[in-house]
Amino acid sequence: MDISIIVPLYNEDESIPELFSWIKRVMTENGFSYEVIFVDDGSTDNSWAIIENLQNENSNVKGIKFRRNYGKSPALFCGFKMAQGDNVVTMDADLQDSPEEVPEMVRMLKEDGYDLVSGWKKKRYDGKLSKNLPSKIYNYTARKVTGIKLHDMNCGLKAYKRDVVKNIEVYGEMHRYIPFLAKNAGFGKIGEKVVKHQARKFGTSKFGLDRFVNGYLDLMSLWFLNRFGKKPMHFFGLWGSVMFVISFIAVVIVGASKLISLANGIPARLVTDNPYFFIALTGMMLGTLMFLTGFLGELISRNSQERNDYKIEKEI
Repeated sequence: MDISIIVPLYNEDESIPELFSWIKRVMTENGFSYEVIFVDDGSTDNSWAIIENLQNENSNVKGIKFRRNYGKSPALFCGFKMAQGDNVVTMDADLQDSPEEVPEMVRMLKEDGYDLVSGWKKKRYDGKLSKNLPSKIYNYTARKVTGIKLHDMNCGLKAYKRDVVKNIEVYGEMHRYIPFLAKNAGFGKIGEKVVKHQARKFGTSKFGLDRFVNGYLDLMSLWFLNRFGKKPMHFFGLWGSVMFVISFIAVVIVGASKLISLANGIPARLVTDNPYFFIALTGMMLGTLMFLTGFLGELISRNSQERNDYKIEKEI
């Protein structure tokens, strides 16, 4: 099979028929063998009924239905797991991504040797303050932190070689950083293609401004795991030790000051009356905690067997 197209969606019943017709036309015109995997992320409208009808009419349609809303990353994870095509394409269901871009992106994978091709919505039809400006700031930060020179890291329209999606694990809200996950997995040839962005035809966006805050936190988490995930003590051990040593020296200074005063017959207040003693003691405790714990939460989450356990109601 040439291409697997994965479409995560949530309450997009108005867009699905038109999107599939568009995909079908493009695939047929270019002679691709293909499958379209719709991943219904717990929709409350008629999305799943429409997907079932499409599947009854066309064997190229496959579907996954979550029992509740998990998010885009879980939807992509399950879609990647099901995909059988030599090349995998992801796109949103809101008709803002154009299937017309897929043939060229797949050509870049095959002929130019890219592992991953990410779309770049150079001209956007979103609100300037609500999406465009935050997106520019986010992408600038992502480029600096990841070292990947993409203008639109979070673009939903991407093409991958099969090996890429089978060797990365998308969880939480890490779909924003799939190029970074791919780079960390050893797939370093990442390209970019300017794609046409279209105004939303039906409904409203399912994402709020909180995604930029969450995106920043996820970026820091990925950066940390990439740099220190295999060697967490290089970070926590170092800074925990530094904090402990500095605080210990401060305690010694407080105690020495008391002894020097007593040796010279100068009245001195109790060490426990000195606020610097408690500040230093607190610093020693924090240093010890950083040394011993700190990273355990991320490591436990990273190795949790249930992190990607999603309750699927149906598959077709």
